[in-house]
Amino acid sequence: QVQLVESGGGLVQAGGSLRLSCAASGSIFSINRMGWYRQAPGKQRELVATTTSSGSSNYADSVKGRFTISRNNAKDTLILQMNSLKPEDTAVYYCNCNARSGYDPVYRNYWGQGTQVTVSS
Repeated sequence: QVQLVESGGGLVQAGGSLRLSCAASGSIFSINRMGWYRQAPGKQRELVATTTSSGSSNYADSVKGRFTISRNNAKDTLILQMNSLKPEDTAVYYCNCNARSGYDPVYRNYWGQGTQVTVSS
């Protein structure tokens, strides 16, 4: 099994910045893709940004130029630097990874418990 723990959420004014962290632990054999998703009240969970083990990244159009995803492969950690935050960025942010654990030959999706980000206007 793989556990993901997020940290760094909170309350910030519009235009401010926050830095989210995600630490993966457990019986990790290999992590392929890692990413951040978010879910606002009454809305479906949506992709924010993802990155692969080779460093290729993908961003939602709504966050391009404002958010930066980065990954430390050696430490199995994931960072989301969020700048120029807007009230519409308010949501619960979830860390996700596609990983193999222990002796399991299959790559599976794992989720963290989520961290709240609130941007006030």
